[in-house]
Amino acid sequence: MKYEFKNKHLIQLYTEGKNKKYNFLNKSSIRKFIKCILAIDAAVDIFDFYNSTSLHFEKLKGYDAKFSMRIDIKNRLMLEISFEDDEKTTGIVAVIDITKHYQ
Repeated sequence: MKYEFKNKHLIQLYTEGKNKKYNFLNKSSIRKFIKCILAIDAAVDIFDFYNSTSLHFEKLKGYDAKFSMRIDIKNRLMLEISFEDDEKTTGIVAVIDITKHYQ
């Protein structure tokens, strides 16, 4: 699926492997973040995310098109999908932010 970053800090983290805003991430978490982005890029439709249990892909309650994907036990990647079809299976994934889970 196509993807786009919604903030410049995520772009820098993806391209350079570091960013001051996300200094709470260790090297292992940054590698897992990059793996999540590669999984988004390789996905054909939304079912690829659900079928890959290691991603822990889930819809956020109270939102129509917001989802999250687990980076590691402490951090989640927040996503928003602009669906391109009526079945809501394919679309453009907007990578919004990395949040600390349960905080």
